[in-house]
Amino acid sequence: MAGQESHYILPRPEFDKPVKLLIVVSPYYKDIADNMVAGAVAEIEAVGGTYEVVEVPGALEIPTAIGISDRASNFDGYVALGCVIRGETTHYDTVCNDSSRAIQLLGLQGLCIGNGILTVENRKQAEVRADPEDQNKGGGAAAAALHLIALARKWGAQTKGVGFKPASDSYRLA
Repeated sequence: MAGQESHYILPRPEFDKPVKLLIVVSPYYKDIADNMVAGAVAEIEAVGGTYEVVEVPGALEIPTAIGISDRASNFDGYVALGCVIRGETTHYDTVCNDSSRAIQLLGLQGLCIGNGILTVENRKQAEVRADPEDQNKGGGAAAAALHLIALARKWGAQTKGVGFKPASDSYRLA
């Protein structure tokens, strides 16, 4: 079982400039979502970051909301939180695969996203994974986003600041 495994956890990244994240959560299973948000918030606050939380109807809408936000706002990174519990139909497979694939594609475009969409067989598995005092997958997703933000800042010029998008005074041609 995953709960008995020992895993290495990277130390928290440190930032010399503030970070601002958007937590996009589907509260379809409200208690599970609330626990995941609590874990994510604690991780973001531990590095002195700020955040906003938006809710969407389901896991399939999470990547769309992140894409909209990236075009229209100024977040350094994103935390995707939700829970998909296997049911009696193949809808589970569609939701799991498509939400994960869309988040991965956004990440490959350069967005710093921590994917915390749980895909589980039953409610008990979800409860253990969402619990901030147990597996804390919400905190893990926030930590992943923070590490990606740190890498993006290390390897490239920052193009987004907190509260505004700086005007570009030059054009770059490929």
